[in-house]
Amino acid sequence: MAPFDLVSRLRELEINWMAITDHNSMANCAAYEKVAKMAGIRYTWGVEMQTAEEIHMLVYFDDKEAAQSFDKELYAALPPIDNDPDFFGDQVVIDENANILRMEQKALSSSVYWDLSEAVSIARAHGGYCVPAHVDAGANSILSQLGFMPLEPEFDLLGITARLNLSSFLKQHPQLAGKAFLRCSDAHYLSDLGSGSTRLKLTDATVADLISAVHKAPRTEIII
Repeated sequence: MAPFDLVSRLRELEINWMAITDHNSMANCAAYEKVAKMAGIRYTWGVEMQTAEEIHMLVYFDDKEAAQSFDKELYAALPPIDNDPDFFGDQVVIDENANILRMEQKALSSSVYWDLSEAVSIARAHGGYCVPAHVDAGANSILSQLGFMPLEPEFDLLGITARLNLSSFLKQHPQLAGKAFLRCSDAHYLSDLGSGSTRLKLTDATVADLISAVHKAPRTEIII
């Protein structure tokens, strides 16, 4: 998903706020941010962190410098294991024109050394807003890995998969009543874009305003 191709597809879909949340790395955020700004699409730095329990956690930032600082610490928390390109594919860092700047050799598919509590604490200390990813998924979700939603750390916004029937899901998991839910495409291919999106009424397209909307929203999915 080259930056210009991705942004062009977002404009077709009339999506005007997006984030790139690569696995355990924000190395490509700068390239997509540059192209998004050129197209008038609001952009948020983010990452999908994998904790020691193999829980996927979305972390969003308003402050780019804070995001970059966290990215360095996150990278250092990954074990020194080389990527297997034959199995996982090449890990490329690109510029806005999709030119390859370098190949990342460390396996970004690994879990960091931090457990859930420590990972969230460190992310929040850098100003990151943590959202458990795809909580309804059968693997790498907080529910699949732990079997329950912990009391600590507390989350008021939970990510769900693009096509989840939320009403049915909440009947199966009544303990999640009172939470707000973020539905995203989690797109790995251009064709996936727009499969799931969240409609928000905000003063500005910022993480701070997202948090405010979550706190003000009826206790249900914040898709209107």
